[in-house]
Amino acid sequence: MIQLRDCCKAYTVDQDKASDPVDTVRRVKALLDSKCDGVLAETDRVDTGRLGIPVFVSKCGPRAAEVMPTRKQMGKGASPEQAEASALMELVERYSYFSFWAEDANFEEMTWSQAKAKWPEQLMGIGQIMRSVEDDLPPGQAERLMDLVRWKFHPAFNLVSEREEYVPLDWFKKLNEFNGSSAGNTFEESIFQGGCELVERHVCALIDRNRPELPTIDLDACDDPVFQRLVRCFRENGINLILKDFSSGFPVPTIGAVAWDQKTFPALSEIVFTAGTAASPVKAAARALTEVAQLAGDFETSRVYEASGLSKFTSLDQIEWLKAGPVVSLDSLPSVEDSNILNELKAFAGGLLDKGFAAYSVDTSHPELGVTANYNFVPGFDFRERTPHRSIGLFVGRILAEESAFDEALEGLDVLEDVYPDAYFIPFFRGLLALRMQDPVFAELMFEEAEPLQPADQERALTAFYRAYALSLQEDTDWNGLIGHLDRAVSLDGEVKEFFNLRGVAHFKSGRYGDAARDFQESLNIDSGSPEDLANLGLCHKFMGNRDEAVDYLGAALKLDPSLGYAREHYRELME
Repeated sequence: MIQLRDCCKAYTVDQDKASDPVDTVRRVKALLDSKCDGVLAETDRVDTGRLGIPVFVSKCGPRAAEVMPTRKQMGKGASPEQAEASALMELVERYSYFSFWAEDANFEEMTWSQAKAKWPEQLMGIGQIMRSVEDDLPPGQAERLMDLVRWKFHPAFNLVSEREEYVPLDWFKKLNEFNGSSAGNTFEESIFQGGCELVERHVCALIDRNRPELPTIDLDACDDPVFQRLVRCFRENGINLILKDFSSGFPVPTIGAVAWDQKTFPALSEIVFTAGTAASPVKAAARALTEVAQLAGDFETSRVYEASGLSKFTSLDQIEWLKAGPVVSLDSLPSVEDSNILNELKAFAGGLLDKGFAAYSVDTSHPELGVTANYNFVPGFDFRERTPHRSIGLFVGRILAEESAFDEALEGLDVLEDVYPDAYFIPFFRGLLALRMQDPVFAELMFEEAEPLQPADQERALTAFYRAYALSLQEDTDWNGLIGHLDRAVSLDGEVKEFFNLRGVAHFKSGRYGDAARDFQESLNIDSGSPEDLANLGLCHKFMGNRDEAVDYLGAALKLDPSLGYAREHYRELME
């Protein structure tokens, strides 16, 4: 069980830590070498030096690659020591998180009713499940839906009551993915950092969706030396910078940052839009500014970053709303700053409770490594990638359609339809289930029925994509017939690489290699590290007669993923 203790800060330069970052790097690298060999390949500084704000990556070794979907993690900080520590702890956080989920012994699988019978006094209340998706079903109906799935129960530490409650942890994983995972020198440091990141994601989701007028931070009204130096790094390089107060009434400050380089945008740089949350306004600003540096590639390397907590802007007119609002000083923002991180954590949890939110944490520390890691969640918190049209039925239905045994899924979807008559997601999930049951013809009919029912552009786009995907799986596929559905998907939501990828395949299969190349390039603009899209782009150039471009793209794809047999075959053919 997690036990919280006093935790005095030993480092407060640009971030608040219980240990100096130099000591953290030395200690954690030694533990990785001796206890978990093969998890860390190396750490490396990757910024060009133009901004003077260091950015590090930690590269996964073969042992980490076995359990993690990512191959490298980035770290930020105002000093090289802190940036390297950040990258290293990001690796520890994710390796610990994915290893925790891979161990079945960590969980007890059962339905909600079975858990209620086993832990009548310790089970999380059904109200927290309802709160997590803002569903106003009667509690009995909510429990009926939660009984359609066997959940992975695990104890979670309630930060206010400081007692354990059994929770269906995979419910929160389904909602939040790995948002909220954290690592630190102590439980207090790790949990507070993870909690701040959850607040950051939540307020960013609300602001990104509603685009309100917000206060603008005065860049000249703070005498903190780290803040002043970071601002100079942008100004002296001619980079435009706006900081906004995103705090939104929460106990900890969140600062949004938008930055762009008029000289290099859009040829060599992007508009970067991100945020940072911490105990104090100055530390929140430092997190936001170093996060900009992490994403920007020094505004000169054609770096393409993947949007997460906030939208990605492609034209300057899209950020006009961020230029409005009264000018305020940093010290007008909220703060829970204290020399003891435990006191900050308690003030944080108490402030969330005042707003009706309960914060929880799970110890996910890797048993061999012994470095503190946590998975944190707050029922009712949002993040941008989650649909605002949510309900218990939506997420239970997704699990039924994607994971449950066929007979259980069919029966469960009937129950959902009884609880939510005419719900927009029922035919969509029936289509997903039909795909799993290898019936693409019925799946396409379900997606056709589902598309006009969807409540927003993103949902309609996804349904149009799946309709095209179902058609692609049918015998004697008419690849031209997919294009119209994928055109709709892209026009409704142009930020999903899979939409461009499938449309590229459809164009390629129809012999339109130039159109296909444009789609694969658009997919790479969203995810520059996709070996499949690089290989596909290489094939387009081969069939268009552009040998040099084909060799470059196929070679880059094979460097990322040597197992791409079709890419290797065409590469060899070109090199003969």
